Amino acid sequence: MKRIFAAIKINPNENFLQLFYRLKHAMKNDKIKWVAEENIHITLKFFGETDEKTIASICEVLDDVSCDFQAFTINFSKVGIFGSSYKPRVIWFGIESNAALLSIEKNLNDKLERIGIKNDRQNFVPHLTIARIKSIWDKKSFQREIHKYKNIEIQNFHVEKIILFESILRPQGPKYEIIESFNLA
Repeated sequence: MKRIFAAIKINPNENFLQLFYRLKHAMKNDKIKWVAEENIHITLKFFGETDEKTIASICEVLDDVSCDFQAFTINFSKVGIFGSSYKPRVIWFGIESNAALLSIEKNLNDKLERIGIKNDRQNFVPHLTIARIKSIWDKKSFQREIHKYKNIEIQNFHVEKIILFESILRPQGPKYEIIESFNLA
């Protein structure tokens, strides 16, 4: 059994990293678990604990899906939170509406259902999780900081492949190992 997910790996540019570290510095007194730079990704589908036979079938589906789509560009803009402003849980970088990304996710879930992997039926909200919040020391200051970057251009990124990762949980944070990579057409 392996804990797996399908994702688009993001390679942050200088602008992205400057904003990331600016937020990290501004919130240094809060209890926040920041995502490691090398782990930044857009999750297309989280599978959880999965047996080897199923992984082979998932790889076939991912290969099939990747052949159906051309490479495309996504734009990251705005900083936001999941949870309420009084009890935020996640800090994210937003993704501008992108038909190709939405189509890939839908196509992937449709094809996975055909091999018996149920869609969790949650609405797909494309985003990059950059931090998970444990507790905020000063909520008003936190809200002001997030609001500062509500409408900011962060990075354009050219998507060329989908990756199936294994997530290995460790005390210092997860390690993502590539199981297989699937180039878009």
